[in-house]
Amino acid sequence: MTVAENPTTTVGATAPAPVPLRRNRRFQTLWAGSAAAMLGTCVADTAYPLLLLAMTGSPTLAGAFGAVQFGASVLFGLHGGAVADRHDRRRVLITADAVRLATALSVAVALLAHRLTVPHTLLAAAVIGATMAYGGPSRMLALRAVVPPEQLRQALSQDELRVNGAALAGPPLAGFLLGLGRAVPFLATVLASAAALGASIAVRFDDGKADSPAAAGEKEKGAVLAGLRYLLADPTLRATVLVAVALNVAGSAMLLAVMVLLRDHGTSEAGTGLALTGEAVGGLLGAPLVTRLHRAVAPGALLLAVAWAAPLLFGVLVLLDGPVAVFGTLLVMSLGIPALRVMLDVLVFQQAPDAMRGRAVAATMTLLMGGMPVGTMTAGLLLDRLAAGTVLLLLAATLAAGLLPLTLGRALRGTGWPQG
Repeated sequence: MTVAENPTTTVGATAPAPVPLRRNRRFQTLWAGSAAAMLGTCVADTAYPLLLLAMTGSPTLAGAFGAVQFGASVLFGLHGGAVADRHDRRRVLITADAVRLATALSVAVALLAHRLTVPHTLLAAAVIGATMAYGGPSRMLALRAVVPPEQLRQALSQDELRVNGAALAGPPLAGFLLGLGRAVPFLATVLASAAALGASIAVRFDDGKADSPAAAGEKEKGAVLAGLRYLLADPTLRATVLVAVALNVAGSAMLLAVMVLLRDHGTSEAGTGLALTGEAVGGLLGAPLVTRLHRAVAPGALLLAVAWAAPLLFGVLVLLDGPVAVFGTLLVMSLGIPALRVMLDVLVFQQAPDAMRGRAVAATMTLLMGGMPVGTMTAGLLLDRLAAGTVLLLLAATLAAGLLPLTLGRALRGTGWPQG
């Protein structure tokens, strides 16, 4: 128990100050390993489809890598949370990182030996997706287990730099490495996976629970779905997650519509790629604002403000023209997203009982990830029949209609930050 949690601490006692986050070796080591894993994932997400396209000339097979990886992550997502709650999270994390390293190494060796096949590559996609499902909740909870409560928002803000920095650097880095040699980006993913595994082995953290009889008994009662039941049972959590899922669905649909809009306006592929980096740049710039926004705005008001900005900016995208304007609009749209992600952590993950926390994390991530293909597929169907600008306006109207009852309802209005 920390001093901040100790009810018997007297006024005259001197509370030891927590170690500054920059000197917290366990957090910084885990964070560096997580950053390496994220960067390796972003490099792989670009390099594997390009490799498959070069091997087969088939855009369908190139797209199959992402589809298989994503499908495995969603398929095993809820079970990954149950495993994190039922077993030692550090061991789960080490196992997931070791399997991912072995997979990356198998692809690199096969490629160097000129023995890499399409089935091998797609199997690697499935294994990588599964390791994300099983290692993801444990990695998220490990980072939070080595930070005192008063430094949580600062730590999560730093973690946002990892997410957005990797998203910004990964694709161009993959292209650059491919230019050096077909096997180079895959050797880089091996190094990234090794760094993540090394960090997981090096840092011990408080698991927060043991393999209790209660946890074992809960296995008989549908423990895999317990995280979803936990989220949906509470009106505030349910509304919070619904808004986040709606933003994910609309955001993924919006990006595809923007790509088509820029193409129709004569923007080159390179220009389109640069315009879309506005999303990651906005996330990077928004990460340092997290603590200030959380101090200034209640969580419900913050969630609704960022959510309502999206349909308004969808309309702005229709009115503006050119990659520079799109870059700026996406940047502004993404400034509040880090604050929302940290808010999800504070409201959902940190408030869940520890025996349920892995499943709460997995359920939230599965819902958010599941919304992305729904948005992209919906946008694709609409874009086959309607102009890109019309699709953006339709997305804005649909999102606004979905937000209206949640805005007028009581679940989010008046929601405050949890104490302690």
